[in-house]
Amino acid sequence: MKKLMLGNEAVARGLYEAGLRVASSYPGTPSTEITECVAKYDEIYSEWAPNEKVAMETAIGASIAGARSFCAMKHVGLNVAADPLFTVSYTGVNAGMVIAVADDPGMHSSQNEQDSRHYAKASKIMMLEPSDSGECLSFAKKAFELSEKFDTPVILRLTTRIAHSRSEAEISDRVDNGLKECVKDPQKYVMMPAMAIKRHIVVEQRIKDQTEWAETTDLNTVEYNDKKIGVIASGICYCYAKEALGKNASYLKLGCVYPLPVQKIKDFVSNCETVYVLEELDPFIEEHCRINGINVIGKEKFTLLGEYSQGLIRKVILGKDVENVKTDLEIPGRPPVLCAGCPHRGLYYALKKLKVAVSGDIGCYTLGALQPLGMVDTCVCMGASVSGLHGRNKANPENETKSVAVIGDSTFMHSGVTGLIDIAYNQSNSTVIILDNSITGMTGHQDNPTTGKTIKGDPTTAVSLEKLCNAVGIDRVRVVDPYNLKECEDVIREEINTPEPSVVISRRPCALLKYVKHNPPLKVNADKCTGCKMCMKIGCPAISIKDKKSVIDFTQCVGCGVCTQMCKFGAIEGGAK
Repeated sequence: MKKLMLGNEAVARGLYEAGLRVASSYPGTPSTEITECVAKYDEIYSEWAPNEKVAMETAIGASIAGARSFCAMKHVGLNVAADPLFTVSYTGVNAGMVIAVADDPGMHSSQNEQDSRHYAKASKIMMLEPSDSGECLSFAKKAFELSEKFDTPVILRLTTRIAHSRSEAEISDRVDNGLKECVKDPQKYVMMPAMAIKRHIVVEQRIKDQTEWAETTDLNTVEYNDKKIGVIASGICYCYAKEALGKNASYLKLGCVYPLPVQKIKDFVSNCETVYVLEELDPFIEEHCRINGINVIGKEKFTLLGEYSQGLIRKVILGKDVENVKTDLEIPGRPPVLCAGCPHRGLYYALKKLKVAVSGDIGCYTLGALQPLGMVDTCVCMGASVSGLHGRNKANPENETKSVAVIGDSTFMHSGVTGLIDIAYNQSNSTVIILDNSITGMTGHQDNPTTGKTIKGDPTTAVSLEKLCNAVGIDRVRVVDPYNLKECEDVIREEINTPEPSVVISRRPCALLKYVKHNPPLKVNADKCTGCKMCMKIGCPAISIKDKKSVIDFTQCVGCGVCTQMCKFGAIEGGAK
């Protein structure tokens, strides 16, 4: 049976059909939906892990125990999981293990354009790359077969357009291979130097075997049409090329992007006059060709930046511009913004009044960097706000009363705890603010260790942020309501001026959570409004100016009351209908 499926949904279906038993992931766009869809299958144990490293180690443990296992993450999450990744390449697997990594060309929701194909080569682990939902499903199944055939994890690489687009996929029944026998084998699974030296030999031979396999596998296919132009591509670039060039070109489609074949590419290139390598981000395939003396055209014609398109490919290769249809509509821009009623808004406004520097982190609260709040000064990676504040204050103790760190509850559990331990252990007078909105907000409301619910919504132990902070050595832990501007300002001022480490927990649920009951929307009394625009300084999307007076959109306002605390004239009133 065929079904129209999201790429991530198709990966999940392929994992299910292949007999996946254990899945552990950390949410990260554009990979999140894979594990969310996996969790809908009761035959599979699935979970959200605190971070990607834990998720991968969980999958490794399950594989060694004999269960087909899986973990998913976005490209920067693979950085977090790199430690176990490089060593599981040496140990190999027992039951099959698949790692999905979703890259984000164009940085739709990421802080960089990292190309994860380099991780496959560096860790010496096979990587497959599907080009549509049908292949997302079939490649996920094939990955388990290859994992067990070659005794290795297999990485399944997606990009945003594959993960979040829909196409047909062939659905079939689940085949459960059961648990494989788990045999004690320290020489294989205990990577101390004496054993690791021997396993490295195995890894190098495995790459040779896989390279031979890559020459003949049906994952790497050739289609000859007009041989004046040849195209080597994988993933979404293959789809773009087919749409842009059609029968005007011949194609070598690479479904396995590591290890890459050599002779197959040479044969294809020898049969075409001019060959282009089409790949977003880095010249990974192109460099492989050049190392092996294969003459191709790549990044000298195509950009290293962002996403490709059918129009770009058509223009560069055929010299033809795409005809665009334009309208006369004036559509206003819609920059990203904190939602109406977002609890982070009041907290940032209080920080702005205090004129402190803010060491920021990864989450929807990073939007606090934008005007009119403008209150995030740095953002590097998950957990870096806490460690970065510590470094800032150690570099110059005068910063201690002029700077804070902000980090979300899920991000704190992911990698902020160790930074806080560093603050406590090495005694910097740093104030860390945990923005506890009771959910993992940025990736779409996934539960985390602080919410008291599992991925399936079942009740579980909830980590107490207060007790955790106390346990790592922070004696001063305060809780504030970010809707209360005076309370936030007073407490933060007190903590940054106290000569010891402290944590402030800004606690209020995300305004978009279904269980949150909002107050009636507010309205502006035009007779009292002076048009001072004070209420505009918090950047709430529900507030605008019309005819020099403030106006509140009752369809967006959740009655949080933050703006009422800013209006000196009492012009903002409750009870709008």
